[in-house]
Amino acid sequence: MNTPKELLYSKSHEWVAFSGDTAKVGLTDFAQNALGGLVFVNLPEVGDEVEKGKACADVESVKAVSDVYCPVSGEVTAINEDLLDQPELINQSPYEAWLFEVGSISDKEELLDAAAYEAFCAEEE
Repeated sequence: MNTPKELLYSKSHEWVAFSGDTAKVGLTDFAQNALGGLVFVNLPEVGDEVEKGKACADVESVKAVSDVYCPVSGEVTAINEDLLDQPELINQSPYEAWLFEVGSISDKEELLDAAAYEAFCAEEE
């Protein structure tokens, strides 16, 4: 399992990359591996308000449809439109295939560093 040290992680298997007052959010390697081949992505819209711990997107794999939970509260400032036509990019490179970006962050979950996230995943397996 690939777990970049510079990112933070939620217990619902999203990664977060903070840059100034924005945060990019994506699915972890653990999540994409558990889901299998992704065939569809439903992303929030730019301007949508998102709330930490609440479902704000979903992904469909050959196995199931799964919610994506936002690890921060704020406003969606961008979405990765490439994923709408190529959801398999998440399987190929989960840490480059970000889902959406959130700005005006007002709150965030208790996020895990890479070591704590790896330990958390080991308990789930």
